[in-house]
Amino acid sequence: MPSEDTVPSADIVPSADIVPSEDTVASVAGTWAVETEQLGHLHPAVVDALTRSGLLRRWVAETVGGEGAAVTDVLGTIEHLSKADGATGWCVMIANTTALTSYLLSHDWATTIFGNPATCSGGFGMPAGIARLVDGGLEVSGEWAWGSGTDHCNWIGGGVRVVDAHGEPSATADGCTAPFVFFEPADVELLGTWDVAGLKGTASTHYRVEQAFVPEGRWVQFGGGAPQVEGPLGRFPFFGALAAGVAAVQIGLAERAIDELVVLGAKKSAGSRKTLAERAPVQTDLALARANVAQARSFLYSTTDRVWEDGSHGRAVTGEAKAELRLAATAAALRCREAVELCYHAAGGAAVYSANPLQRVFRDAQVAQSHGMIAPRTLEPLGRMAFGLETNTSLF
Repeated sequence: MPSEDTVPSADIVPSADIVPSEDTVASVAGTWAVETEQLGHLHPAVVDALTRSGLLRRWVAETVGGEGAAVTDVLGTIEHLSKADGATGWCVMIANTTALTSYLLSHDWATTIFGNPATCSGGFGMPAGIARLVDGGLEVSGEWAWGSGTDHCNWIGGGVRVVDAHGEPSATADGCTAPFVFFEPADVELLGTWDVAGLKGTASTHYRVEQAFVPEGRWVQFGGGAPQVEGPLGRFPFFGALAAGVAAVQIGLAERAIDELVVLGAKKSAGSRKTLAERAPVQTDLALARANVAQARSFLYSTTDRVWEDGSHGRAVTGEAKAELRLAATAAALRCREAVELCYHAAGGAAVYSANPLQRVFRDAQVAQSHGMIAPRTLEPLGRMAFGLETNTSLF
């Protein structure tokens, strides 16, 4: 059941024949946020609202029934839902990023995987599995971490290294050496390892497969070859979209932290005659947090729009543009984590209680920042490139 102060009304949980709006989904996510964290996965009411709303597949190609939405439009959705509940925004980010594979798959496989309007996809792209060449496809075994939302996905992927019958590095018939392959849920064992500090509701557990058969072509190679579907989304850098999506989660969390601090402004600290809102250090922290969020959003969205514009005009995205996009995403995430920390510490003792949303937001922001796409270590190659040194941009 939901918390006593968040009992959903009839207009928050729409009937099955109504397509929920983004605002409605955000209301559902916020209503069940505490229970989502306690369950360790999205509450079923949230999954249902997300599935019926189509928000999990805004980046699916139009050729297979998707929306093919502009990148910044989806970043706005991720931001909005993350403000309501970080785990919900995170799962929407993962589902939409994985949906970009609909531009890389053959039309038949894209239709099979993404043609169903209820499809939700997820997985982890780094090649942690081994794929052996067999008749008709690949035989895959492996274990992956960070399987966000896999418990509500009907297609789950994983990165693999292709080997021949002798275990030597090899390639598929279409030249893939490290493809991202798709599994049906029945082939996947979820290992229940997600016992963490924040983003608990994302269910980002380890998962594994043993000798799972993947038919010919049910895979993509990130960063290699031309997309199967023309358009700006097909040309947009996959890893850049992922990094921008993680940053959008952090923006939403920072917005929520600011709102929660403002709500707490009327409270007085123990032994003080001033409210939090009347204290100069708190005023300073709130102002700086707001500036951080505004600057983060501006840099991220303007850079994303420039890359989108290149793709819209059929121009290839340069390594420099990919690097700028990654810089914008990493900087935005870091500035927003700082904004959350400012609000959390400014709130004083009130924020240490689990009942205060600021505590959940604080923990979520710390875990989000550990994602490899926007972790502080990503700044090193970006600085290296700015010095004019040779830099590998394949993962940008």
